[in-house]
Amino acid sequence: MNIFKKAYCRTFQTAFKIAIPFLPYRTPKVTGSVKTIPDLLEKKGKRRVLIVTDAEIRKLGLTKELEKLLTQRHIFYTIYDKTAANPTTANVAQAADQYRRNACNVLIGFGGGSSMDCAKAVGACIANPNKSPAQMKGILRVRKKLPLLIAIPTTAGTGSETTLAAVITDSVTRHKYAINDFPLIPRYAVLDPRITLSLPPALTATTGMDALTHAVEAYIGNSTTYGTRKNARMAVKLIFENLYTVYENGANIRARRNMLHASYYAGCAFTKSYVGYVHAVAHSLGGAYNVPHGLANAVLLPLVLEAYGPRIHKKLHRLAVEVGLADRQDSPAVGARRFIEAIEDMKQRFSIGTSIPQLQKADIPHLARLADKEANPLYPVPVLKDAGELEEFYRLILPKEE
Repeated sequence: MNIFKKAYCRTFQTAFKIAIPFLPYRTPKVTGSVKTIPDLLEKKGKRRVLIVTDAEIRKLGLTKELEKLLTQRHIFYTIYDKTAANPTTANVAQAADQYRRNACNVLIGFGGGSSMDCAKAVGACIANPNKSPAQMKGILRVRKKLPLLIAIPTTAGTGSETTLAAVITDSVTRHKYAINDFPLIPRYAVLDPRITLSLPPALTATTGMDALTHAVEAYIGNSTTYGTRKNARMAVKLIFENLYTVYENGANIRARRNMLHASYYAGCAFTKSYVGYVHAVAHSLGGAYNVPHGLANAVLLPLVLEAYGPRIHKKLHRLAVEVGLADRQDSPAVGARRFIEAIEDMKQRFSIGTSIPQLQKADIPHLARLADKEANPLYPVPVLKDAGELEEFYRLILPKEE
């Protein structure tokens, strides 16, 4: 990256870091069960609900308990269940139309990050009826208060239940972009481990590594605070202590609860301190090829950490000490190496590969430009890279030629 762009990026990031204490960050009110929702709605005088979810969640019957509870209290609900794995502008438009047609006044994002992000984007469109999602992409372009928004995560990974971001894919161009603004932070987060018990091992693994990526990228960035560092460390510790357990025994409700809280803490960390190039590259892959976000993050995380080099060794060493991989007297380089090796071991144990089979070599320059546009100047990464330098990450994950 040339010196002028570097200077611009670092100035932009420094300004945002200085502004952090003065910005209207907040955390959702947390509840531990869907059983609390009817009382919550009645206290607020809200009786018309749009549940945003996906077909698989509906098929598994995960919304049944909530539907029953709402019916028993005579609270109207309608369900939008067509959310794609990477929610599209078409999904947002359809769900917003369903919200308006049914005169709803509550949004519930029920599912993984896709359903929660879709619900957020619907809320942004309801609050701004004359703006498209594309007109709200970037930073602080929503501005208006959303309808009451409740997030119910069914995976422990995205952290969307606590963040100010909604990631959407343009249905026509397949460009994936983020809408970032404070009104998108849900008012309530329902961390109910019972909903995650049926999550299959493979999805448990990739979503857990998604949460790990959030925590690590937030921790190693240049815009951390005491609070975000604390949240990131707690998230990393809980993931290392519980992810293997829930992968092997999905019915372990205590470990499931711990993973939900790990995802929540990681979300609290990165919503203030941001993420980095792992996410920027992963978003481009998700938009172009519909690669699941957690999987892309898992493949990329150790590669990007290696590329940052000595600049992050001290921070990775602290994380290694936190999870028992290194001692304080070990050198930063040793601690960092052990931490990265532990991530590689996770990938191997979870049968996560080292490449993205869908990736086409000819697409790399275009994808790298998208990643550059997303990350720079916003993400306070330890080492700045431009589009040309980001191409190397894509080359590292190209499928091996036969």
